[in-house]
Amino acid sequence: QVQLVESGGGLVQAGGSLRLSCAASGRTFSHYVVGWVRQAPGKEREFVASINWSVGLTYYADSMKDRFSISSANAKDTVYLQMNSLKPEDTAVYYCVAGRPPYGSVRYAYAYDYWGQGTQVTVSS
Repeated sequence: QVQLVESGGGLVQAGGSLRLSCAASGRTFSHYVVGWVRQAPGKEREFVASINWSVGLTYYADSMKDRFSISSANAKDTVYLQMNSLKPEDTAVYYCVAGRPPYGSVRYAYAYDYWGQGTQVTVSS
């Protein structure tokens, strides 16, 4: 079982940037799809982005692909989410997730088996 340790959340003004990090603990990310899901107050969890660790393929929510970028540092078993041009509606708890989602469900927020504790991102207007 892999544990996920997130960092990098915080408060930022609209238009600013943040980078989230997620490191594996207890097991490597090999053979997993690793990514981020967010949950805003009063809303369902929403897929943000993920990366297939073995082959490097990336997946994005259509609404965020122009502003967010996911990347990996394989030697460190760490995944990053670079968020640019942040908007107040990006305010949410961001969860690092990992798993082996069934074919066709990689953009489904609930398809992942492992979740981090979440990190708060707040974007002020």
